[in-house]
Amino acid sequence: MEYLPLIIILTPLLAIPLIFYSGERNRNLREFWSVLASVIMFLLVLSLLPSVLQGKDYHFTLFQLLPGISFSFRVDALGFLFAVGASFLWILTTFYSIGYMRGHKELNQTRYFSFFAVALSTTMGVAFSANLFSMFLFYEALTLATYPLVGHGTDDEAKRGSRKYVIYLLGAAKLLLVAAIVITYNLAGTLEFHYGGIFPQAAIAQKVLLSILYLMFIYGFAKCAIMPLHGWLPAAMVAPTPVSALLHAVAVVKTGVFTVLRVTLFIFGAQTLATLWGRDVAIFMAAFTITVASIIALTRDNLKARLAYSTISQLSYILLGAFMLTPSAIMGAIFHITTHAFAKITLFFCAGSIIVCSHKTEVSQLSGLAKRMPITMTAFFIGSLSMIGIPSSGGFISKWFLLNGTMEMHSTILLFVFLLSTVLNAGYFLPVAYKAFFEKEKVDNHSHHYTKNIIENPFMAVPLLITAIISILLGWFPGIFLHLARMVLAGF
Repeated sequence: MEYLPLIIILTPLLAIPLIFYSGERNRNLREFWSVLASVIMFLLVLSLLPSVLQGKDYHFTLFQLLPGISFSFRVDALGFLFAVGASFLWILTTFYSIGYMRGHKELNQTRYFSFFAVALSTTMGVAFSANLFSMFLFYEALTLATYPLVGHGTDDEAKRGSRKYVIYLLGAAKLLLVAAIVITYNLAGTLEFHYGGIFPQAAIAQKVLLSILYLMFIYGFAKCAIMPLHGWLPAAMVAPTPVSALLHAVAVVKTGVFTVLRVTLFIFGAQTLATLWGRDVAIFMAAFTITVASIIALTRDNLKARLAYSTISQLSYILLGAFMLTPSAIMGAIFHITTHAFAKITLFFCAGSIIVCSHKTEVSQLSGLAKRMPITMTAFFIGSLSMIGIPSSGGFISKWFLLNGTMEMHSTILLFVFLLSTVLNAGYFLPVAYKAFFEKEKVDNHSHHYTKNIIENPFMAVPLLITAIISILLGWFPGIFLHLARMVLAGF
């Protein structure tokens, strides 16, 4: 059983030769391998649940490079929570991709499904890494695996977007993250994750160095999209919508916030971090990102761009919760990984469905669309409710914990930041649903031949409906995810 994390990581990779062999000549078989691999990986991840709930940690070392530096795997409550959400959503995203890629008549679909599998493999690697060294390798591999997906198109815009994507992420990792890992090893003598942190007392006394080091980690893990290193994320919107869903809900950005959580709780630890001024800077930047990104989202008419800036804001909910270091805030941050994943992937699925079925990309074009695409627009409305944090949705639970965290921290300012962001969320999400459900459809000569034949694609409509329903169910049945979050807290 100790080899199971490695088997899970290898499962998507084993499907790649079969995907390539089937290729364009047998598309149904090619996509069957993708679906089969995603289902097997999810079931393998799910099989870890009984042991995780019993508090058993799987630990497996493939090789050791230096004392304290090894290529190792570990399964704990935090890693499992991240992995089970990502692996389940891969199943739905695979079905959705079939409808999108065929409906949009995308080129290079075999390459797309192959790199999609690599991306999920590296995501599992990040989730199950036992130390900073292993996590860094998988983190970088994820950047390289998603680069061809972001640049899937062949036009100049796709090339510019993918170039910006890789420069931001690889550049931040090389300039900041590598140096931060080297400094950490020299201070602590190890890179292994440990509850409460790894720094000895002599290192903890170096407040200035540790503060700078912490900020190097936050900005080195640029996938968390905290300002000002957020520009790659809107640029990546040139990718096909299933890739955007992968980037913004399942793998890339969640890897960013997950790695920051790992460093915060398992490298620095709450007691050490609470004494550092670097934490105060991080709190300010996360609060700034939440507010400014929400305001920018209000100004965007392009639907995917609006969702992109919403993602930037919502990611900093997770970061700010971690930086606050109170029990409720950390609970909210961990649970928001799951609630945001299901709500945001629903919204991106809906955006892709709108593009493929109606050829509309702007919010201003969506008047009356709910009559022609009722499933898609209903799901969008449900996902919006969770993102806003309306009671009975999953997003309400995570925001409730985050708001309680501000009370535990006695911070009226951070309470105001979360409440203001909630109002802004409503300001840029609800008008989309209002236009679709309550305004009359506008038909012009250019779009008439599209609008009269709008039919929802079942390969796309079913996955987005499932994720929308789950985003609500998380508000009614959050138990298992909250239990996993409490297990993470219990370690401290």
